[in-house]
Amino acid sequence: MALFKCFKLNTFQMYRLPSTLCQNFESSLLKFPSCINRIPHRQLFWEKDRKAGYNSKEQPGKIQHIKDGFKELKSEFKLFTQEIKEFIAADPLLIARPGETDLIWCFNDPSVINNFVTTCDSDHNQGYSSCGFDPSPAGRALFHGYLDTRVPKDGQVKKAGYCSIRSKRIRKSFKRETTFNWNLYNTIVLKVRGDGRSYLLNISCEGYHDITWNDIYHYVLYTRGGPYWQIAKIPFSKFILGSKGRLQDKQTRVRLDRVTHFGISCGDKINGVFNLEIEYVGLEYDPTHNEEFAYEMYKTDRYIVGV
Repeated sequence: MALFKCFKLNTFQMYRLPSTLCQNFESSLLKFPSCINRIPHRQLFWEKDRKAGYNSKEQPGKIQHIKDGFKELKSEFKLFTQEIKEFIAADPLLIARPGETDLIWCFNDPSVINNFVTTCDSDHNQGYSSCGFDPSPAGRALFHGYLDTRVPKDGQVKKAGYCSIRSKRIRKSFKRETTFNWNLYNTIVLKVRGDGRSYLLNISCEGYHDITWNDIYHYVLYTRGGPYWQIAKIPFSKFILGSKGRLQDKQTRVRLDRVTHFGISCGDKINGVFNLEIEYVGLEYDPTHNEEFAYEMYKTDRYIVGV
Protein backbone atom coordinates (compact mmCIF):
# COMPACT_ATOMS: atom_id res chain seq x y z
CA MET A 1 0.00 0.00 0.00
CA ALA A 2 2.89 2.38 0.68
CA LEU A 3 4.00 2.03 -2.94
CA PHE A 4 0.59 3.03 -4.30
CA LYS A 5 0.44 6.01 -1.94
CA CYS A 6 3.77 7.18 -3.31
CA PHE A 7 2.32 7.18 -6.83
CA LYS A 8 -0.11 9.92 -5.77
CA LEU A 9 2.65 12.34 -4.81
CA ASN A 10 3.16 15.22 -7.19
CA THR A 11 6.53 16.32 -8.51
CA PHE A 12 7.01 19.07 -5.93
CA GLN A 13 6.33 16.70 -3.06
CA MET A 14 8.71 14.13 -4.49
CA TYR A 15 11.59 16.60 -4.43
CA ARG A 16 10.87 17.28 -0.74
CA LEU A 17 10.99 13.61 0.28
CA PRO A 18 14.00 12.37 2.26
CA SER A 19 16.72 10.72 0.21
CA THR A 20 16.26 7.33 1.89
CA LEU A 21 12.56 7.28 1.05
CA CYS A 22 13.25 8.22 -2.57
CA GLN A 23 15.77 5.39 -2.87
CA ASN A 24 13.24 2.91 -1.47
CA PHE A 25 10.67 4.25 -3.93
CA GLU A 26 13.01 3.74 -6.90
CA SER A 27 13.93 0.24 -5.79
CA SER A 28 10.23 -0.60 -5.47
CA LEU A 29 9.62 0.57 -9.03
CA LEU A 30 12.28 -1.80 -10.34
CA LYS A 31 10.39 -4.73 -8.81
CA PHE A 32 7.30 -4.02 -10.94
CA PRO A 33 8.62 -3.58 -14.53
CA SER A 34 5.53 -5.15 -16.11
CA CYS A 35 3.07 -2.56 -14.80
CA ILE A 36 5.13 0.58 -15.41
CA ASN A 37 5.48 2.36 -18.75
CA ARG A 38 8.95 3.92 -18.71
CA ILE A 39 9.10 6.89 -21.09
CA PRO A 40 12.48 7.35 -22.82
CA HIS A 41 14.37 10.58 -22.29
CA ARG A 42 13.85 13.11 -25.08
CA GLN A 43 15.69 16.33 -25.84
CA LEU A 44 12.78 18.49 -26.96
CA PHE A 45 14.00 21.91 -25.87
CA TRP A 46 17.77 21.64 -26.06
CA GLU A 47 20.07 20.91 -28.97
CA LYS A 48 23.35 19.47 -27.74
CA ASP A 49 25.10 19.49 -31.10
CA ARG A 50 24.94 22.27 -33.68
CA LYS A 51 25.10 19.67 -36.47
CA ALA A 52 22.52 17.37 -34.79
CA GLY A 53 24.89 14.40 -34.72
CA TYR A 54 26.07 14.67 -38.34
CA ASN A 55 29.72 15.30 -37.51
CA SER A 56 31.41 12.93 -39.92
CA LYS A 57 35.00 13.83 -38.98
CA GLU A 58 36.72 12.64 -35.84
CA GLN A 59 37.48 15.43 -33.40
CA PRO A 60 41.24 15.78 -32.73
CA GLY A 61 42.59 15.93 -29.21
CA LYS A 62 43.77 19.03 -27.33
CA ILE A 63 47.42 18.42 -28.17
CA GLN A 64 46.64 18.18 -31.87
CA HIS A 65 44.58 21.38 -31.60
CA ILE A 66 47.60 23.18 -30.12
CA LYS A 67 49.93 21.91 -32.86
CA ASP A 68 47.50 22.97 -35.61
CA GLY A 69 47.06 26.37 -33.94
CA PHE A 70 50.79 27.11 -33.97
CA LYS A 71 50.94 26.25 -37.67
CA GLU A 72 48.24 28.83 -38.48
CA LEU A 73 49.59 31.67 -36.33
CA LYS A 74 51.47 33.28 -39.21
CA SER A 75 48.48 33.39 -41.55
CA GLU A 76 46.14 34.53 -38.78
CA PHE A 77 48.39 37.44 -37.79
CA LYS A 78 48.59 38.43 -41.46
CA LEU A 79 44.80 38.41 -41.65
CA PHE A 80 44.58 40.42 -38.43
CA THR A 81 46.94 43.06 -39.87
CA GLN A 82 44.78 43.28 -42.97
CA GLU A 83 41.69 43.80 -40.80
CA ILE A 84 43.34 46.70 -38.98
CA LYS A 85 44.29 48.35 -42.29
CA GLU A 86 40.76 47.98 -43.60
CA PHE A 87 39.34 49.41 -40.38
CA ILE A 88 41.57 52.49 -40.54
CA ALA A 89 40.84 53.12 -44.22
CA ALA A 90 37.16 52.17 -43.89
CA ASP A 91 34.81 53.58 -46.50
CA PRO A 92 31.51 51.82 -45.75
CA LEU A 93 28.83 51.50 -48.39
CA LEU A 94 25.84 53.42 -47.02
CA ILE A 95 23.52 53.24 -50.03
CA ALA A 96 23.16 50.42 -52.55
CA ARG A 97 23.08 51.63 -56.14
CA PRO A 98 19.73 50.68 -57.72
CA GLY A 99 19.99 48.23 -60.61
CA GLU A 100 23.65 47.37 -60.01
CA THR A 101 24.65 43.90 -58.86
CA ASP A 102 27.30 43.63 -56.17
CA LEU A 103 28.99 40.24 -56.48
CA ILE A 104 29.48 38.09 -53.38
CA TRP A 105 30.97 35.03 -55.08
CA CYS A 106 32.29 35.22 -58.65
CA PHE A 107 33.41 31.82 -59.91
CA ASN A 108 35.61 33.13 -62.70
CA ASP A 109 38.36 32.66 -60.12
CA PRO A 110 38.74 28.92 -59.39
CA SER A 111 39.88 29.63 -55.82
CA VAL A 112 36.37 30.86 -54.91
CA ILE A 113 35.11 27.28 -55.25
CA ASN A 114 37.11 26.42 -52.11
CA ASN A 115 34.72 28.61 -50.10
CA PHE A 116 32.01 25.96 -50.56
CA VAL A 117 31.60 22.39 -49.34
CA THR A 118 29.45 19.59 -50.76
CA THR A 119 27.33 17.06 -48.94
CA CYS A 120 24.90 14.29 -49.91
CA ASP A 121 22.99 11.44 -48.28
CA SER A 122 25.74 8.90 -48.96
CA ASP A 123 28.16 10.88 -46.76
CA HIS A 124 26.19 9.68 -43.72
CA ASN A 125 25.24 6.21 -45.05
CA GLN A 126 21.65 7.40 -45.60
CA GLY A 127 21.46 7.00 -49.37
CA TYR A 128 23.34 6.43 -52.61
CA SER A 129 23.60 9.92 -54.16
CA SER A 130 26.89 11.58 -55.06
CA CYS A 131 27.89 15.13 -56.01
CA GLY A 132 30.80 17.47 -56.60
CA PHE A 133 31.58 21.16 -57.04
CA ASP A 134 34.38 21.70 -59.51
CA PRO A 135 35.53 24.15 -62.22
CA SER A 136 33.50 23.80 -65.41
CA PRO A 137 34.96 23.58 -68.94
CA ALA A 138 33.77 27.17 -69.51
CA GLY A 139 35.82 28.45 -66.57
CA ARG A 140 32.92 28.73 -64.11
CA ALA A 141 31.74 26.50 -61.24
CA LEU A 142 29.81 23.29 -61.90
CA PHE A 143 27.55 21.68 -59.30
CA HIS A 144 27.10 18.15 -60.62
CA GLY A 145 26.38 14.62 -59.51
CA TYR A 146 23.90 11.78 -59.52
CA LEU A 147 20.65 11.87 -57.54
CA ASP A 148 19.46 8.50 -56.26
CA THR A 149 16.22 8.14 -54.28
CA ARG A 150 16.80 4.53 -53.20
CA VAL A 151 16.37 4.06 -49.47
CA PRO A 152 18.91 1.96 -47.52
CA LYS A 153 17.38 -1.16 -46.03
CA ASP A 154 18.35 -0.41 -42.46
CA GLY A 155 14.89 0.10 -41.01
CA GLN A 156 15.63 3.69 -39.98
CA VAL A 157 15.94 5.90 -43.07
CA LYS A 158 12.55 6.62 -44.67
CA LYS A 159 13.52 9.06 -47.45
CA ALA A 160 16.68 9.57 -49.44
CA GLY A 161 17.97 11.54 -52.39
CA TYR A 162 19.61 14.91 -51.82
CA CYS A 163 22.81 16.71 -52.80
CA SER A 164 23.83 20.21 -51.80
CA ILE A 165 26.58 22.79 -51.70
CA ARG A 166 27.00 25.29 -48.87
CA SER A 167 29.31 28.20 -48.23
CA LYS A 168 31.77 27.89 -45.39
CA ARG A 169 31.24 29.94 -42.25
CA ILE A 170 32.68 33.41 -42.72
CA ARG A 171 35.32 34.17 -40.09
CA LYS A 172 37.64 36.95 -39.03
CA SER A 173 41.19 36.44 -37.86
CA PHE A 174 41.87 33.85 -35.15
CA LYS A 175 38.75 31.90 -36.21
CA ARG A 176 36.27 34.46 -34.89
CA GLU A 177 32.82 33.81 -36.31
CA THR A 178 31.01 36.63 -38.05
CA THR A 179 28.00 37.04 -40.35
CA PHE A 180 27.08 38.64 -43.64
CA ASN A 181 25.26 41.96 -43.50
CA TRP A 182 22.94 42.28 -46.49
CA ASN A 183 20.61 44.93 -45.08
CA LEU A 184 21.24 47.33 -47.99
CA TYR A 185 19.78 44.88 -50.52
CA ASN A 186 16.42 43.26 -51.15
CA THR A 187 17.18 40.84 -54.03
CA ILE A 188 19.60 37.99 -54.60
CA VAL A 189 20.89 37.51 -58.16
CA LEU A 190 22.33 34.36 -59.72
CA LYS A 191 23.67 33.77 -63.19
CA VAL A 192 23.31 30.06 -63.90
CA ARG A 193 23.05 27.56 -66.71
CA GLY A 194 20.93 24.61 -65.66
CA ASP A 195 19.58 21.34 -67.00
CA GLY A 196 15.84 21.91 -66.57
CA ARG A 197 15.71 20.65 -62.99
CA SER A 198 14.44 22.60 -59.99
CA TYR A 199 16.94 23.49 -57.31
CA LEU A 200 16.46 24.88 -53.81
CA LEU A 201 18.20 28.03 -52.63
CA ASN A 202 19.02 28.03 -48.92
CA ILE A 203 19.91 30.98 -46.68
CA SER A 204 20.92 30.07 -43.12
CA CYS A 205 20.46 32.41 -40.16
CA GLU A 206 21.69 30.36 -37.23
CA GLY A 207 21.42 33.00 -34.53
CA TYR A 208 22.69 32.67 -30.97
CA HIS A 209 20.35 30.12 -29.37
CA ASP A 210 20.06 26.41 -30.08
CA ILE A 211 16.42 26.69 -31.11
CA THR A 212 17.48 28.76 -34.16
CA TRP A 213 20.49 26.68 -35.22
CA ASN A 214 18.50 24.90 -37.94
CA ASP A 215 16.55 27.92 -39.25
CA ILE A 216 16.95 28.00 -43.03
CA TYR A 217 15.04 30.12 -45.55
CA HIS A 218 14.17 28.40 -48.83
CA TYR A 219 13.10 29.34 -52.33
CA VAL A 220 12.95 27.31 -55.54
CA LEU A 221 15.26 28.08 -58.47
CA TYR A 222 13.73 26.93 -61.76
CA THR A 223 16.19 26.29 -64.60
CA ARG A 224 15.20 26.02 -68.25
CA GLY A 225 18.10 23.89 -69.50
CA GLY A 226 19.83 24.21 -72.83
CA PRO A 227 23.04 26.02 -73.73
CA TYR A 228 21.87 29.49 -72.68
CA TRP A 229 22.63 31.34 -69.47
CA GLN A 230 19.84 32.77 -67.35
CA ILE A 231 19.86 35.48 -64.67
CA ALA A 232 17.54 34.76 -61.75
CA LYS A 233 16.54 37.67 -59.49
CA ILE A 234 14.71 36.57 -56.35
CA PRO A 235 13.54 39.03 -53.67
CA PHE A 236 14.37 38.09 -50.09
CA SER A 237 10.70 38.59 -49.20
CA LYS A 238 9.87 35.41 -51.16
CA PHE A 239 12.02 33.12 -49.00
CA ILE A 240 10.05 30.92 -46.60
CA LEU A 241 11.26 29.71 -43.21
CA GLY A 242 11.92 26.04 -42.52
CA SER A 243 13.64 24.02 -39.82
CA LYS A 244 15.10 20.54 -40.32
CA GLY A 245 13.28 20.24 -43.65
CA ARG A 246 9.86 21.26 -42.34
CA LEU A 247 8.14 24.54 -43.18
CA GLN A 248 7.15 26.46 -40.08
CA ASP A 249 3.64 27.65 -39.23
CA LYS A 250 4.98 30.87 -37.74
CA GLN A 251 6.88 32.66 -40.47
CA THR A 252 9.38 35.51 -40.14
CA ARG A 253 11.40 37.55 -42.57
CA VAL A 254 15.02 36.80 -43.35
CA ARG A 255 17.42 38.36 -40.86
CA LEU A 256 19.67 39.91 -43.49
CA ASP A 257 22.15 41.08 -40.85
CA ARG A 258 22.56 37.54 -39.45
CA VAL A 259 23.19 35.48 -42.61
CA THR A 260 25.74 32.75 -41.93
CA HIS A 261 25.56 30.45 -44.98
CA PHE A 262 24.25 30.29 -48.52
CA GLY A 263 23.66 27.04 -50.34
CA ILE A 264 21.96 25.23 -53.22
CA SER A 265 20.32 21.80 -52.97
CA CYS A 266 19.14 19.25 -55.50
CA GLY A 267 16.37 16.98 -54.24
CA ASP A 268 13.53 16.94 -56.80
CA LYS A 269 13.01 13.13 -56.43
CA ILE A 270 14.09 12.46 -60.03
CA ASN A 271 16.79 9.81 -60.37
CA GLY A 272 19.60 10.72 -62.70
CA VAL A 273 22.48 13.05 -63.48
CA PHE A 274 22.18 16.77 -62.70
CA ASN A 275 24.36 19.71 -63.73
CA LEU A 276 24.11 23.33 -62.61
CA GLU A 277 26.76 25.75 -63.85
CA ILE A 278 27.13 28.96 -61.83
CA GLU A 279 28.94 32.13 -62.87
CA TYR A 280 28.23 34.37 -59.89
CA VAL A 281 26.02 35.01 -56.87
CA GLY A 282 25.33 38.65 -56.09
CA LEU A 283 23.02 41.13 -54.39
CA GLU A 284 20.92 43.96 -55.78
CA TYR A 285 18.66 46.70 -54.53
CA ASP A 286 15.44 46.99 -56.52
CA PRO A 287 13.63 50.28 -55.71
CA THR A 288 10.42 49.06 -57.38
CA HIS A 289 10.07 46.13 -54.97
CA ASN A 290 8.31 47.36 -51.84
CA GLU A 291 7.09 44.04 -50.48
CA GLU A 292 8.32 43.27 -46.96
CA PHE A 293 7.12 39.68 -46.68
CA ALA A 294 5.20 37.63 -49.23
CA TYR A 295 3.34 35.32 -46.85
CA GLU A 296 0.39 35.98 -44.59
CA MET A 297 1.12 36.37 -40.91
CA TYR A 298 -1.76 35.14 -38.78
CA LYS A 299 -1.50 37.01 -35.49
CA THR A 300 -3.01 35.11 -32.58
CA ASP A 301 -3.05 35.55 -28.85
CA ARG A 302 0.18 34.83 -27.04
CA TYR A 303 0.83 31.55 -25.25
CA ILE A 304 -1.40 29.57 -27.61
CA VAL A 305 -0.14 26.01 -28.02
CA GLY A 306 1.12 25.18 -31.51
CA VAL A 307 1.66 28.78 -32.65
